[in-house]
Amino acid sequence: MKKLFVAGGLMAAVQILGNCCAVAGPMEDGVAAYNRGDYVPAIHLFRPLAQGGNARAQRALGAMYRRGQGVAKNLPRAFMWLSLASARGDLAAKAELHEMSRSMTAEELRRRAR
Repeated sequence: MKKLFVAGGLMAAVQILGNCCAVAGPMEDGVAAYNRGDYVPAIHLFRPLAQGGNARAQRALGAMYRRGQGVAKNLPRAFMWLSLASARGDLAAKAELHEMSRSMTAEELRRRAR
């Protein structure tokens, strides 16, 4: 009985310790870079994800283009990325897109349509 208890405890410990060390992917690495203020590496990590349809990465790129973080400020491009993220159901992108569209000039709105 004691051996069964010890074996069960060891199996539980292995499962707990085995699950504690998750490996970060490109999105997590991009978020970490962004949070450190390393915008250029963040852009390089987010762009392929965004091009592949990741709404969170699309929103991040849109916000970075809107603010000029790691790239030249480009409102039409920001609008494009935020629109893509919004179309994929990202509510934060939808809110930022709405806020952004209220502050864009008529010329900027025309350029985003291209």
